[in-house]
Amino acid sequence: MRDGGRIAAAIQVLDDIELRHKPVRQALKTWSDGARYAGSKDRAWVSGLVLDVLRRNRSLAFQMGEESNRARCLAALGLIWDWDLERIAEACKDPHGPAPLTDAEIRSLTSPAPLKGAKADIQGDYPDWIEASMARTFGQDRVAEGQAFAQRAPVDLRVNRLKSDSYEVLKALEGMGAEPAGILPDALRIPAPAAAERAAAVEIHPSFAMGWFEVQDLGSQMAAACAGDLKGQQVLDYCAGGGGKTLALAAAMGNSGKIYAYDSDARRMTDIIPRATRAGVTNLELRTPLNKEPLAGLEETMDLVFVDAPCTGSGTWRRHPDAKWRLSPDSLQRRLNEQRKVLDQASVFVKPGGRLIYVTCSIFAEENEDQLAAFLERNTAFKARKLDVFPDHLTPQGCLRLTPRKAGTDGFFAALLERKP
Repeated sequence: MRDGGRIAAAIQVLDDIELRHKPVRQALKTWSDGARYAGSKDRAWVSGLVLDVLRRNRSLAFQMGEESNRARCLAALGLIWDWDLERIAEACKDPHGPAPLTDAEIRSLTSPAPLKGAKADIQGDYPDWIEASMARTFGQDRVAEGQAFAQRAPVDLRVNRLKSDSYEVLKALEGMGAEPAGILPDALRIPAPAAAERAAAVEIHPSFAMGWFEVQDLGSQMAAACAGDLKGQQVLDYCAGGGGKTLALAAAMGNSGKIYAYDSDARRMTDIIPRATRAGVTNLELRTPLNKEPLAGLEETMDLVFVDAPCTGSGTWRRHPDAKWRLSPDSLQRRLNEQRKVLDQASVFVKPGGRLIYVTCSIFAEENEDQLAAFLERNTAFKARKLDVFPDHLTPQGCLRLTPRKAGTDGFFAALLERKP
């Protein structure tokens, strides 16, 4: 495909997302299925432009002075991809392109509207209805924090100590540009690719098949590390999902003790057993909701209950920018209701003197500090404790808060609660 056809395809995908409310992956697949002529480089190019537009949806439209996906794509090419006006014009007038530039578009591309002075939600590229929540969490830094969420994310890896070590994995992946991520000794990072290129295909590497590492954001690894020394303990991962943090916890346990994995949706757990087998985990017991009373017998017996709660996913906007624009007050309220329910249900499995770690990949206080405060009011058997890890990233209350701007990770929150003896 030539550049003009690629630009037209990106506009088509963005229109599909907007008009039919499709997730970005589904919209890209729909286009790809109907464009058999498109090669892998074409698909990567179109995907890269679509994602960059979604990351900066509001600021691009503001700078062009037009609320259209065509305008946003043109702005992304000029302002993010550093194309000059001549290159953009040449691509647009291609027979397969999106139509020649108008005089107004030429003026906007030549002299885009300055963002300075625009509203914070436009500068920070987030929905206007969450302005109060962003201000509450980040204050005067909300624009800078929002802009950091509009950057491309790297590929982070967690070395699996049950099978390998950092030296061996770095050696195996040297051709992919892997390097230590810092903060955690078993965390590696492959820098974000250029916009028009595919991310490193680490999951088809032989060392991945052998279980030497997992793909896991550094923030997620840090949240799991909040559990501390778990060797020989009884652990319940209450919202296990696909098992990413389950495997991280199991590796920290060194296959000692016992880790139970549970999720209210059995479909989300289908990958846990093959992933655990590949990783060499032997102390895992799956508790499926397909069974009657799947957690019976575990009440008040766990040294640690890990609750990776359902949330808005606002901390993952770098990787899933379309989720930013699908978020609504109603969906936030549904998540808040689910979190209250999950916390109350999970807490019954903590033994006296045991711990509960509450985690979200959200940046909103409503899902984090507010949920903890409400839980402690309902459950006087628990008290809050300050985390003693990652001091540079703790809130004044001793909770972990990570963002791309401050930690170079996805957005995460983690807090520690203890059941009174």
